[in-house]
Amino acid sequence: MAVVKPAGLPTANAPSGSRSLFTLLQAARPGGFLGVVSRLDAAVSGVVVFAKTRGAAAELSRQFRERLVEKHYEAVVEGRFPGPLGQWVDWHDRIERQGQERRSRLLPGGGRVGWDGRSEAADGPPSTRQDRRHAGDADEAEAGACHVRCRVLVRHGEVSLVQLVPTTGRRHQLRAQLAGRGCPIVGDRTYNARLPFVVAESPVPSRAVSAAGPAIALHSRRLCVTHPATGRPLVLEAARPRRWQERFPGLFATGHSRGGGG
Repeated sequence: MAVVKPAGLPTANAPSGSRSLFTLLQAARPGGFLGVVSRLDAAVSGVVVFAKTRGAAAELSRQFRERLVEKHYEAVVEGRFPGPLGQWVDWHDRIERQGQERRSRLLPGGGRVGWDGRSEAADGPPSTRQDRRHAGDADEAEAGACHVRCRVLVRHGEVSLVQLVPTTGRRHQLRAQLAGRGCPIVGDRTYNARLPFVVAESPVPSRAVSAAGPAIALHSRRLCVTHPATGRPLVLEAARPRRWQERFPGLFATGHSRGGGG
């Protein structure tokens, strides 16, 4: 089951008595199995996958664990993205988070940046599932290692639209990697963003979402998985929230933005 999560709603494990995407889906299909195989921070919007059988949960969890799932994100960031317009850049870092700390932090000495020279016209990141498997193996060998391939799609004023393709899934990884390079995600006060962001309109009825939390301009745009029953590739996409275009009209003017809209 693929669901588009609104920003401000936890995926699961909300405090007792609070709503989450998991509790809403449970209420919609009482008695049915529901397995959480992917998560997004409460402040993040976009596509999330759940399993409807135990077998599917085990197989999908394996795919995430072995870094076989392609994850594509988009973000609106402040500051100057450290890379040429349209060209992919690889960020290799080490990240740390202790106990109940709210923030993850990049550790010194872990940052490597590589340019691959791809042009703005390239359709996607130059990587394969085998590449991601190797990245996952290296990640397990070096605790805290994280990697993302990213590029800036559009710049307008003090914000930029960025595409991100992580091969690892550390807690707050994308938020910390962007903030560590001077371009925090808009609305992400945890990582010292200055510009506010408005919670996107929720596709869930307002009576069901109580006290929605803060939102940041980070969106899970696409997940590419292997269907656990058929073995066929499955691409799950979530259009950008409409509020993005209202909040950042300069980024989404005709002819500026790539990859569709919400």
